[in-house]
Amino acid sequence: MANLTSIVNVNVDKNLKNQANEILNDLGLNMSTAINMFLKQIVKRDGLPFEVTNPKPSNEMLHALEESEKIIKEIREGRRTGYNNMSDLISSLEEEY
Repeated sequence: MANLTSIVNVNVDKNLKNQANEILNDLGLNMSTAINMFLKQIVKRDGLPFEVTNPKPSNEMLHALEESEKIIKEIREGRRTGYNNMSDLISSLEEEY
């Protein structure tokens, strides 16, 4: 291991730390080694070694959500039939034909 010349203190959630430690132990690593690996990857990649995003739903997804809210409202108002499960839906379809 390289000569350690600096100490980094980080506050983390206790449960998060314990969960991470369990996984790292299963991998044969300790927290210090894992953090050093992470920092080396930051330097090597000139940034974080993973994508950081703020996922936003697509326009198609937003439209589908709006449509589903409309359908639920119509079911509650009695203007559309709703089903609690697939069996009820199939029974209804069979009754129509």
